[in-house]
Amino acid sequence: MFIKICGITRLEDALHAAEQGATALGFVFWEPSPRYVEPEAAARIIAALPDSVTAVGLFVNETPERIREVAAKTGITTVQLHGDEPASYAGLVAMPVLRAIGLDRGAETASWPAETIFLVDAADPVRRGGTGVTIDWKSAAALARSCRLVLAGGLTPENVAEAIAVVDPYGVDVSSGVEDAPGIKNADKVARFLASARSAFEQHEYHHR
Repeated sequence: MFIKICGITRLEDALHAAEQGATALGFVFWEPSPRYVEPEAAARIIAALPDSVTAVGLFVNETPERIREVAAKTGITTVQLHGDEPASYAGLVAMPVLRAIGLDRGAETASWPAETIFLVDAADPVRRGGTGVTIDWKSAAALARSCRLVLAGGLTPENVAEAIAVVDPYGVDVSSGVEDAPGIKNADKVARFLASARSAFEQHEYHHR
């Protein structure tokens, strides 16, 4: 079960999400984003997280050297590549990769290493995620049959259970759907999203037995 709250900028939001059952938290290291967090601030938050929570760093077209440098400084253990990075990055960043793709780029999954996890989001070359736009779940379901897929894009506490039932993803990722403002999470929405997602994954696993 992989349930990620992305765009974390505050310690209280991180600790609350971890407490409510998030398995991963995302930190945006792309400066144009309204959810950008300074590596120093992210390091302080990550140091306070329980070991059970994966810290994911989001990058857009950074060099592998810069990614490794930020990882060493912050303690992130997974890299989310949200730009036009080639598959060769997988071997250069020296940690697990979450590769963001749009549904129109499903063919790319074949060129990345088998252990790569793919995050499918609404394609937006300017904002690079966090748009709140829902993607076509049926198309995502077809892609989920061929790779480990994390579903993002327009998920909310109200629709995440249905999304999991339709897509059967490896995991889900939310940012704007649980916020009061970019980078400011709503505690109630986060708690409801996590409870709904966990319940849906558990039911899904039960039906697959």
